[in-house]
Amino acid sequence: MAYRVLDGTTFRDIIIEAGKYLSARKKEVDSLNVFPVPDGDTGTNMSLTLSSAAEYLQNKEGLPLHQAAEMASHGALMGARGNSGVILSQIFRGIAKYFSGKETAPAREFAAALDEAVSTAYKAVMKPVEGTILTVLRAVRDGAVAASREDAGLDGLLKAGLERGRETLKHTPDMLPVLKQAGVVDAGGKGLIYVLE
Repeated sequence: MAYRVLDGTTFRDIIIEAGKYLSARKKEVDSLNVFPVPDGDTGTNMSLTLSSAAEYLQNKEGLPLHQAAEMASHGALMGARGNSGVILSQIFRGIAKYFSGKETAPAREFAAALDEAVSTAYKAVMKPVEGTILTVLRAVRDGAVAASREDAGLDGLLKAGLERGRETLKHTPDMLPVLKQAGVVDAGGKGLIYVLE
């Protein structure tokens, strides 16, 4: 189904389903965790953060887009765990900032919301490192922006973003030597791909 308009209900449903999907895969993401410290909790932290966002939206019907995005952002911030959770909460903060005051938005604007998410997440990290979730997020944004120029629906934007994100994730070991040494891709980047899937 080609969603042409993004509303609060669709946004809520995406967050809730993304939370369930990531939760089922958090152990796999944990197993990739070697940066910044090999503590094996990136998937768990991202899952707890996203679950908190989903909790704030549970049983909420007919919300305008800006309110759904704001609630997800607040929930993610309140539940943020670890570096990856904090970055994920900042991604939601950027999305909420973009959709501020909008009841609904054309689906193509999700690409612009991702652009705001990139900007917000990078600013939140004192020393951004390439080869991490930030790099994958930027690639997702680039793919979505390219698709938005062709006026793809929301599914088309996400598909294009995912494609670019997955491709970049494969190359994270070339950007971050610790990943190459361990023979893994970036855990936070993998978690983000699962959120988008």
